[in-house]
Amino acid sequence: MKTITAGVIGTGFIGPAHVEALRRTPGVQVLAIGSNEPERAREVARRYGIMRVYDSWEAVVRDADVQVIHNCTPNNLHFRINKAAILAGKHVVSEKPLTMTSRESAELLSLVRARGVVNAVNFNYRFYPLIQEARARVLHGELGEVLLVHGHYLQDWLFYDTDYNWRLEPETSGASRAVADIGSHWFDLVQFITGRRVVRLVADLMTVHPTRRKPTSAVETFKGKERPAAARTRSVEISTEDAATIMFRLEGGARGVVMVSQVSAGRKNHQWFEIDGSATALAWGQEEPNTLWIGRREKANEILVKDPSLLHEEVRRYAHYPGGHPEGYPDGPKNLFTNVYELIRSGKDPRTVTPEFPTFADGHWENRLVEAVLKSSKTRKWIDVNA
Repeated sequence: MKTITAGVIGTGFIGPAHVEALRRTPGVQVLAIGSNEPERAREVARRYGIMRVYDSWEAVVRDADVQVIHNCTPNNLHFRINKAAILAGKHVVSEKPLTMTSRESAELLSLVRARGVVNAVNFNYRFYPLIQEARARVLHGELGEVLLVHGHYLQDWLFYDTDYNWRLEPETSGASRAVADIGSHWFDLVQFITGRRVVRLVADLMTVHPTRRKPTSAVETFKGKERPAAARTRSVEISTEDAATIMFRLEGGARGVVMVSQVSAGRKNHQWFEIDGSATALAWGQEEPNTLWIGRREKANEILVKDPSLLHEEVRRYAHYPGGHPEGYPDGPKNLFTNVYELIRSGKDPRTVTPEFPTFADGHWENRLVEAVLKSSKTRKWIDVNA
């Protein structure tokens, strides 16, 4: 198998997660790591045996031996790094959001179409085996007509007014926070499973803590569990949402509603949805990802426990262990990356095939969806996502 080389930019929570998943992806070598915090980059390099360490993202992109860029930086850097990588002829795997605005993501989409590089966005939750199974059941008509979609994505890592992180700063994170950060994952999942896009919505955004206490030193995502002393913080105003309620309509007429929150005590990463069809219903929760609930009217409901032998044939390749052997969060990125690198290795033009992973087109659509949420909350009206 031909080895493909990758360079990972960013050493926060998600950068090392990419590295770990890539180490389990067949035929991939993580050749370089880059960060504006060199000591952290060196620590990650030591931990995973990465040969080259750079103190800037530009140096990783310039490395002629790096074939694929994994952009794991804060949101405000996504556009610049992704664009530079494309212009350098590199394939790109970007964290979400793809960019801070749909204007920027439209430019990137135009660039990848012109340059023909493989492009992906890390909507990794698609690649749990039972998410793939849910999609297969919809495609095979087992749900019947999709009628209703509902659920939530709840976290508590910003519960206190002393919880703080760069995601609270619009100049770094963007105009939306909770919806763009975790709501985008939820919407990507239900659109992927149903095969239908959200086309119209109305949103109600809520900022629970209009003022927060910002620590004098940076706090990594999900790390701020203790409340810092007031003497080591300063008061800052918050303009982005802590929570949101969104009603929406899918192509074909199905209705939906979702609650998104980063201030729900006790909920760590509680992503859950139910899809109600005219024949059956499906429900799945990210914190118990190896079970899929199947609802029926005329007989007992079912709980499908992940087991390759019980899944649709086309789904089995996403389940790497037999029944009774759980698979979890780290396996989603691995499955996504495996599909990305298989396409790169094939040498096929990504413009002539249908990639089996989310692309910059999906990232651009999510940007438009988030912007529609912001517009709806401001105008208090239903908004067409296409507008």
